[in-house]
Amino acid sequence: MSDISVLGIFVADISFSGKKIPSVGETILGDSYNIGPGGKGCNQAIAISRLGGKVNFISKLGQDDYGELAISKLKKDNIDTSKIIISDKHQTGVAGILVDKNTGKNAINVIVGAPSTLKTDEIDLNVIKNSQIFLTQLEIPKETTFDCLKFAKDNGVTTILNPAPASTLSKEFFNYIDYFTPNETEAEFYTGIKIRNEKEAKEASTKLLNLGVKKVIITLGEKGLFYSDGKEDIYIKALDLKNVLDTTGAGDAFNGGLAFALSQNKPIEEALNLANKVAGLSTTKFGAGKSMPLLKDLD
Repeated sequence: MSDISVLGIFVADISFSGKKIPSVGETILGDSYNIGPGGKGCNQAIAISRLGGKVNFISKLGQDDYGELAISKLKKDNIDTSKIIISDKHQTGVAGILVDKNTGKNAINVIVGAPSTLKTDEIDLNVIKNSQIFLTQLEIPKETTFDCLKFAKDNGVTTILNPAPASTLSKEFFNYIDYFTPNETEAEFYTGIKIRNEKEAKEASTKLLNLGVKKVIITLGEKGLFYSDGKEDIYIKALDLKNVLDTTGAGDAFNGGLAFALSQNKPIEEALNLANKVAGLSTTKFGAGKSMPLLKDLD
């Protein structure tokens, strides 16, 4: 039994670092590239595992070189890959990431590949039922995500939905979410509120709680994070870091850290602080999956 099951995609991240992100029609000479594991689900699973959590990753891969890369990378991080579906009809996903090495900011094009065809009846739902925490995002088909969230909730499993990339959800969706973890852009998508400060984060949280989610955590990048469950509000500042290299995957680091902390039954403020730290430290290394910190790094 795994403490946490993560449903999501793996893509091979191909990152290019250069002095700027080229604009349309422009060619620049970059200084380095890197191929590593990526995709929100995969990054979140790696984050959990590196902190010491037992995690089962549910996904779909193509029968190709990138699929083999995925399995070997995940196994190296002690992630249970026994429930990953391998398809000989689809390609493994790939993401092209352009990183501005001066600011760490990025632009990304994701080809989802095999997981875009993942259907509920392909998944061994017992994996979810036997977990304490079920974590997912919006990179695989929505009906599959919905079915799995509902199944998790019906079986008493705590659910986390990281609504990324943001897209329209049916009203029913929100009834099966314990923790809803948008970033400021995604929160604006669901509420129409542009978040520039704590007051606006609170307004957006109230709107999200009214949709039916139990607890809202809005991550605010360098401004930190805001949590509300309707009774208690918590605002936590971002870590003060001088050496930010690459913000790719910071949101995934946060969600992985949160899932891990909740699986350890930590009180909410402690869980948020741990997740905040994991996210901050992940920006001090290049790449997404490979930038996830170990538990010992948090000290």
